[in-house]
Amino acid sequence: MKMVMIYADTFEYVPMEKTLEEFETIEHGETFNQILVGFIQVEETDEEDINGVEKKLVKNLKWAAGKNNTKRILLHSFAHLSESKADARFTKEIFNLAEIRLKNARYEVFQTPFGYFLDLNFRAPGVSQARIFKSF
Repeated sequence: MKMVMIYADTFEYVPMEKTLEEFETIEHGETFNQILVGFIQVEETDEEDINGVEKKLVKNLKWAAGKNNTKRILLHSFAHLSESKADARFTKEIFNLAEIRLKNARYEVFQTPFGYFLDLNFRAPGVSQARIFKSF
């Protein structure tokens, strides 16, 4: 898994083009404030250990959220960090499991629409912990 975590003062998305028909249709975007956005690429080798990968994902998101003093996390599928890609259904399952675990730990958790190209607009502060890369 590869992940870039960006703390955003504001983050907005608008669905533009649906690329994976098997996932939910979303017609409207959303705007979030004071949120950690995880730009996440699940890789093919991650399919060998769903529980281990999901636990590491949650651990890293919680750590970065704490560094940025937020309990709000947005999961965003971002298949541009590696040439290796897991199956889309597997990636969505990881996201859903991570969302449940984070909510059980009292985080507010959201997901961008899965299987879409999105228009993105965000503002991130210029501090060192606002942008973090992880590979595991």
